[in-house]
Amino acid sequence: MSDAVSEAVALEIVEFQEPQRAAVIALWQASGLVRPWNDADKDINRKLTDPVGRLFVVLDGAAVVGSVMVGYDGHRGTIYYLAVHPDHQSAGLGRRLMAHCEAYLLALGCPKINLLVRRGNDKARGFYDALGFSEDEAVSLGKRLIPDV
Repeated sequence: MSDAVSEAVALEIVEFQEPQRAAVIALWQASGLVRPWNDADKDINRKLTDPVGRLFVVLDGAAVVGSVMVGYDGHRGTIYYLAVHPDHQSAGLGRRLMAHCEAYLLALGCPKINLLVRRGNDKARGFYDALGFSEDEAVSLGKRLIPDV
């Protein structure tokens, strides 16, 4: 087994625990996921109040090296904040996280996953394309109800 494959097998996907908060936010920052209009700390708080959704982290020992938020509204599943630390990318960890989310959503009876990729993020778009995702014939609209900043 190659080093990258054996590393991906050894890493553990678990549910987020409060002592991991700072490491998760640092991972999101290192991965370019944090935006000025989204408070990452508040996003974690909101996810923790979601009775169906989960925030999963990938641990290398005690170190957080990956994360993903998953939600289900009874109609569609949604993936947010998928991040893999740059030192652990290209080892299949992102695929493992997505497979974990798909299994979680299937167990809930979820028929479809939606996710958003920012315009210009060709690397992420290629990743999701390779996993079988395709662009829907829909436009994502948003309206901020509670400002984070």
